[in-house]
Amino acid sequence: MGGGPGSVGGGSFSWRRVAAVVARIPPARAAVAGGVASIAVTLAHPLTGTTGATWWLFAELSVLLALTTLAARRAPAAAVVPGAAISVILLRMVWPGPPSLVLAACAGWSLGAAGAAVAGLYLRSLDGQRHRAVAAAVRDQRLALARDLHDFVAHDVSGMLVQAQAARLVPALPAPVAEALRRIEDGGLRALASLDRTVHLLNEPGRSSAPGIDGLPALADGFSPDVRVELSIDAAGVSRETSAAAYRVVTEALTNVRRHAPAATTVQVAITREGDTVLICVQDDGGAGPRDPARHGGYGLAGLAEVLAAAGGTLTAGAHGKGWRVAAVLPA
Repeated sequence: MGGGPGSVGGGSFSWRRVAAVVARIPPARAAVAGGVASIAVTLAHPLTGTTGATWWLFAELSVLLALTTLAARRAPAAAVVPGAAISVILLRMVWPGPPSLVLAACAGWSLGAAGAAVAGLYLRSLDGQRHRAVAAAVRDQRLALARDLHDFVAHDVSGMLVQAQAARLVPALPAPVAEALRRIEDGGLRALASLDRTVHLLNEPGRSSAPGIDGLPALADGFSPDVRVELSIDAAGVSRETSAAAYRVVTEALTNVRRHAPAATTVQVAITREGDTVLICVQDDGGAGPRDPARHGGYGLAGLAEVLAAAGGTLTAGAHGKGWRVAAVLPA
């Protein structure tokens, strides 16, 4: 029986490959295929002899345990218990023999299945935590965007109101024009009041207006005494919404540098305008290894990506060169 830890009988059979393949199979198809294979191996056991069937039985057990983990992780909770009961019933139907032998087999299978189920439930809990964290990050980004939108729209509507009020002071206005200006003024006042009521609960006490690209130098200066932040900004004439979004992207990227790249010494921040788009790139030199947000609770980039996508932009993040790069494209 030569071969390494991942081989069987000198061949190249790998349990890791089995686990990787099973993990990609939809739960329903995996359950059907596993059940059919299990019954086939059990029925063929008396015909192949003990020596010939031993390795197939081990393979069957490994696949069934992997399927149990998959079911505990992804299947609806209401289907797990009936599925386990059916497996025990099938074991009794296809494996005739003394009751003591069947009970021993059921007990052994139950212990292994319990361990696999615990592993699957743990993975299910991690999936749930990740989904909740991403949803919370998206919600926070949307609330921040709503507050910013209130500031921007209120500013523009206020300008429209001032112009309408000034136009009404022009002498000898025709009556229809004066009436139209009055309606514009009334509609603008109602719009401002509606915005105030809608966003009032979202505003935080003492909150100032949303920072933009102009606030990045101060952000870079106060980032970290051990990390040099190099700014390169060439984005004149962008909208206030895009300016605020760019500030938020850079803030989130710098936050991730602090959390995940303690070895970083330099962060390059570049913001450039190319036609109708604004390109944002934040690159650090803290190492290009994988960075798992779950280790530090950071899901801000995931939430920010969804918000930018809704506004017609994109956000990508990944290893690049000697570190990590966050890149965003926004409409100008």
